[in-house]
Amino acid sequence: MSTTTTVTGPPEGRAVFPPGRVPYRLSVERYEAMVQAGLLTKADRLELIEGVLVEKMTKGRRHSRASEHARRAIERVLPQGWHLEVEKPVRLPKRQSMPEPDLFVARGEIDDYPDVDPGPPDVALVVEVSDTTLAADRALAATYLGGGIPEYWLVNLADRALEVHRGSEPVQVLGETDSADLVLDGQVVAPIAVAELLPRQPR
Repeated sequence: MSTTTTVTGPPEGRAVFPPGRVPYRLSVERYEAMVQAGLLTKADRLELIEGVLVEKMTKGRRHSRASEHARRAIERVLPQGWHLEVEKPVRLPKRQSMPEPDLFVARGEIDDYPDVDPGPPDVALVVEVSDTTLAADRALAATYLGGGIPEYWLVNLADRALEVHRGSEPVQVLGETDSADLVLDGQVVAPIAVAELLPRQPR
């Protein structure tokens, strides 16, 4: 009597390593040293997430439009003493991560960070626009919040909604007709309409 064994691969996106073997994990400091030494460049399209180098996703036109709308909406109400950075690293040593979100709001001016990227003491809000990678972008909430970022906005293009992740609070899902409060240093600065963060619907 013969038996047939079907061998299946790992779930998509999940790496499998030999028993007893683990991937080499990078610290934030080692990652920064590799960048400074020129071992990693923009051409590599990599970012450090939870100690592992991961490839950045290619962004479609809908994503780009939403990111630009979100940038304009936040900059319109941003008070003096804060600035907005676009697709730049956020330093999260507690999570061994250097993600490069679509947008983040940081204290001061860009030249206040000549050598080290902004981190939790100075970053008030991270914004990620999500089109085809919603599950992965939702998972990043644990990285940002666990790393000390007080608030993470996920612009959900599929549902035309905004998911607000804040500390240990339940996730707040806001619809297209709602508004989200921009909070800096624990103070509400201004409401931002969710519709302003989304690309316009084709006519």
